[in-house]
Amino acid sequence: MRKVMIGFLACFAGTAQADEVVIAALGDSLTQGYGLPAEQGFVPQLQAWLDANGADVRLINAGVSGDTTAGGLSRVDWTLTPDVDGMIVALGGNDVLRGLPPEQARQNLTGILTAAQAAEVEVLLVGMQAPGNYGEDYKADFEAIYPDLAKDFETLYLESFFAGLTEGEENEDLSAYRALFQGDGVHPNAEGVAMIVARFGPELLDLVNQIKG
Repeated sequence: MRKVMIGFLACFAGTAQADEVVIAALGDSLTQGYGLPAEQGFVPQLQAWLDANGADVRLINAGVSGDTTAGGLSRVDWTLTPDVDGMIVALGGNDVLRGLPPEQARQNLTGILTAAQAAEVEVLLVGMQAPGNYGEDYKADFEAIYPDLAKDFETLYLESFFAGLTEGEENEDLSAYRALFQGDGVHPNAEGVAMIVARFGPELLDLVNQIKG
């Protein structure tokens, strides 16, 4: 019913607007663009990539610095406004930094994906690699959340936010790529974001194609 109502509204919105796909990027400081000038953040650089590749897509920056999966769940309903067609879900890093239980993150992400499913919004779920600080069981349990949920909810899946930095390299230790990070060693600099975006871009085009069916 939601999509039917959007279809009626689109009839009055003009051809260009009706063709535009709206995607919300639900995430934390990595999505928000922490420490960078606005135009160099993840969402603006990804928007520029999409524009350069002729995709009629409008991205919404729904990244909140410091957000956990619980924070994402608490605001997913008002992120999924009627005009949103797709969503990037890139959360979990702050859960790991705080040592929160993997089962808690799984429940929260399940809630987010359930809300997207109910709203008939297509999703690109972004996984993450947890460090070994809390033991191998914690690491394995946390990393398993994302492919499991992508399969359960039949979403598109990208194994890591940092895939563009590590793909094709033998060493997947992010510390080897310090030149691509800001001084805190956690958040990518503008050059690092550009590499991340180059990997994300084709995934977003797949999401757009899925939305357009």
